[in-house]
Amino acid sequence: MCGRYASSRSPEDLAGIFEIEKWEPQEALAPDYNVAPTKEVYAVLDRPVKDAEDPRPVRQLRTLKWGLVPSWAKTPEGGARMINARAETVHEKPSFRRAFSTRRCVIPADGYYEWVTGSAERDLEVEGRKKRPRKQPYFVTPADGSVFAMAGLYEFWRDRTLPDEHPLAWWVTCSVITLEAETAPLGVAPKEGPRSLADIHPRMPLMLTPDRWDAWLDPSRTDPEDVRTLLEPPPQGLMRAYPVSTAVSNVRNNGPELLDELDGPEVGTLF
Repeated sequence: MCGRYASSRSPEDLAGIFEIEKWEPQEALAPDYNVAPTKEVYAVLDRPVKDAEDPRPVRQLRTLKWGLVPSWAKTPEGGARMINARAETVHEKPSFRRAFSTRRCVIPADGYYEWVTGSAERDLEVEGRKKRPRKQPYFVTPADGSVFAMAGLYEFWRDRTLPDEHPLAWWVTCSVITLEAETAPLGVAPKEGPRSLADIHPRMPLMLTPDRWDAWLDPSRTDPEDVRTLLEPPPQGLMRAYPVSTAVSNVRNNGPELLDELDGPEVGTLF
């Protein structure tokens, strides 16, 4: 899954990377090294500009809320549970299928966090000891330092309790698509610990390589079976993973030090 990630690139950097044509400076977000569900996040999307004479799709950098709220939902309360959409079923799930056909986006990140339960804690669980397991966080990021472009969906939801002119009358929310984690060796593995992404967690965000950005963002591609061809995993060996401080486990902690690589796990022996 993807339940936490880091996003520190500036709008100017993202505009250059994704060839952004439109973004609003007043929507700029501060670097966030501990992005959690329901936070405001950046998303890249191709969409006509409202009230513009030219109807063509324009590549935009938008600020959305992480946790998709379907357009038909009566309340937005379930959004925090809709942070991920499974690649295997996204085309058929009522909450995601309309967005999958016409409202796809790219959610840029530095990388994502995932947690591994220490072997000692796993042994306690097997013995039936009542103890909350401690988990070692890992940061997963492109080995070459490039942007981690996660495949996403976005949706509009109208809050009927507010008048049309209210600035919060419309919510724009998003979800990250996930798929089975790679079992092949990591491009750069830690000194000790996991050798593959599947060793860390059975799921991973779908990372889109630059050659697939245009096709994924193209709103004219609306046939679900056609779009499903874009859900293939990236080439193997592009990622690295390394242990980071357990401070990231507390969402209130936020700073570049969360990305510092540790010499080894803090939580005992993992493998």
